[in-house]
Amino acid sequence: MNNYILKIDCSDAKGLIYKISDVIYKSDLNIVKNDEYVDKENGKFFFRAIINGDIENGNLVSKLTEVMPENANIYLTKKVKKKIIIMATKESHCLGDLLLKYYSGELNAEIVAVVSNYDYLQDLVEKFDIPYHHVCHEGLNRLEHEAKVLDVLKNYECDFIVLAKYMRILSSDFVGHYNEKMINIHHSFLPAFIGANPYKQAFIRGVKTIGATAHFVNNNLDEGPIIAQDVINVDHEFSWRDMQKAGRNVEKVVLSNALELVLDERVFVHANKTIIF
Repeated sequence: MNNYILKIDCSDAKGLIYKISDVIYKSDLNIVKNDEYVDKENGKFFFRAIINGDIENGNLVSKLTEVMPENANIYLTKKVKKKIIIMATKESHCLGDLLLKYYSGELNAEIVAVVSNYDYLQDLVEKFDIPYHHVCHEGLNRLEHEAKVLDVLKNYECDFIVLAKYMRILSSDFVGHYNEKMINIHHSFLPAFIGANPYKQAFIRGVKTIGATAHFVNNNLDEGPIIAQDVINVDHEFSWRDMQKAGRNVEKVVLSNALELVLDERVFVHANKTIIF
């Protein structure tokens, strides 16, 4: 018996839970766990279930399509490990955390490659027997560099791309290749502290809370649908380097948590927001 993940979003209507459950039951399948949510303001229904059994290819989706509203999006996949590519620049904390989780079996994914515009992290990555691709950006404009990165990425099958402190702004063309498939992490000072050394800027302003946000990447810088966030309190005794150290710890935790949600197919994206079960 295999486990599958079923996700449905559609216009809300009477009896949807009954219709879904009836189709699953008559298909000789078992619901291990299910969650549902209705966005009453927009009349939108969201459903996720883990299903156990033997499913004929396309058969269950076809049966569900017959009973669901016309605009229903029905997604069914076998519960297996996803493949990810990590993109990084110079900072090692987020990348290193994911590598260690991968090594220990805590990361529910296969890291198929790491891509960076610097070679700083190559020795670290190769310790884990993962391919490392240094795609230098020097002497190239943004589109030229992105074309070289895409040439590398097309050699791998991947479900998601993780920007583990990849510090280059991506063009809309690049983002368009991976719609809702790219996950980014940034310090939550944005947009108040944009530019070099945001933690030093925060220290100068005397902030009392620092944190991090993980989100899907879209065409608006750091404004994609938010997946996970967290904060910690700081005070006057923190130097800007203390803040930076604490902030980096939050960043790697938030990125790891967000990635876990995405890998487990627990995230819906709707109107630049996320619904998470």
